[in-house]
Amino acid sequence: MKKGKVRILVVDDEPRYVWTIQVNLEARGYEVLVAGDGQRAVELVVTEEPDLIVLDIRMPGLDGYQVCRRIREFSTVPIIMLTALAEDVDKVKGLDAGADDYVTKPFSAEELLARVRAVLRRAGFSEQQAPRPIFQAGDLRVDFDRQQVFVGDQKVHLTPIEYRLLCELVEHAERVLVPEYLLEQVWGIGHEGETRLVRQAIHRLRRKIERDPKKTLCIQTRPGRGYVFIPPE
Repeated sequence: MKKGKVRILVVDDEPRYVWTIQVNLEARGYEVLVAGDGQRAVELVVTEEPDLIVLDIRMPGLDGYQVCRRIREFSTVPIIMLTALAEDVDKVKGLDAGADDYVTKPFSAEELLARVRAVLRRAGFSEQQAPRPIFQAGDLRVDFDRQQVFVGDQKVHLTPIEYRLLCELVEHAERVLVPEYLLEQVWGIGHEGETRLVRQAIHRLRRKIERDPKKTLCIQTRPGRGYVFIPPE
């Protein structure tokens, strides 16, 4: 568990949202950094290394999707996106860009704080983590402590969602995991019933870690039940 205050970067060009979020986060003991545009946000991630980012989508210049993709080029810091858009396609676009969660405007302070706590908990800020042995199955290697994945000698670049999904699968190897369980463990609250997110993430993960994705040798679908990781022989 990290010592000291958790640092959260709030990125939004609307002062009223920034003020509301900052006041509520600081009241709960978080340290808050603020950026009013996407370029400044990227710079602060590089120089200040925040523990979590609350990122608005609709901003002049670099929008939230672009900022998220740029950050994912060098950092796995958890990102919660703020969106005024309620369409599933926009939410999926944000998750595909590398976001960990999203909150739809307008939102209550308690909803945002709950999402912040859940994302931080999944990122390992809630309890001390003992060193974990590297997982090895065939050509696949998962280094949990460094949060790195390799297929053979090739490092595989996964989004935070894809990485957590793979971890759940390999940690429960040969056990069928139902979509509802994966949604809760990987995506968190507010995604109940959105099994399409799991299906799409499984598809992307297969393309990245399988030698021949069409054969789905490791990650297999059990129709009507869920997904299971079968270690290669």
